[in-house]
Amino acid sequence: MRENFSRKREAILHAVESTKCHPSAEWVYAQIRTEHPDISLATVYRNLKRFCEQGRVRSIGVVNGQERFDADTSAHSHFICRNCGAVLDIPETPFSPEALEALGARHGLLVEQSDVRFGGLCERCAAKVQNKS
Repeated sequence: MRENFSRKREAILHAVESTKCHPSAEWVYAQIRTEHPDISLATVYRNLKRFCEQGRVRSIGVVNGQERFDADTSAHSHFICRNCGAVLDIPETPFSPEALEALGARHGLLVEQSDVRFGGLCERCAAKVQNKS
């Protein structure tokens, strides 16, 4: 039984790590349920939360009513399209380590991370809006 649980956990992590789509728990569940038909959506949620606590995955936040996740825990930002809900990686981060240190010092904080999200229209949705004009 314990071995089976570990394989499910591994499948959940692999599903998140093997995509760039910033998946929801529901997406992960759909990807692995054929291989693990006895897995529940609650198990997927529980393990994603655990991976976030361990720093192996991070939550991007709620997009169109679903929490989205990212296995890339390196310093980067995200852009979320308000129209289609696409979550895109932005490799740059607007804060250098020095800027975060200065910000922390100004407010008496030890800043260990920053999560920056930009929003608007992705390239595809912006093109659709321009074509309607």
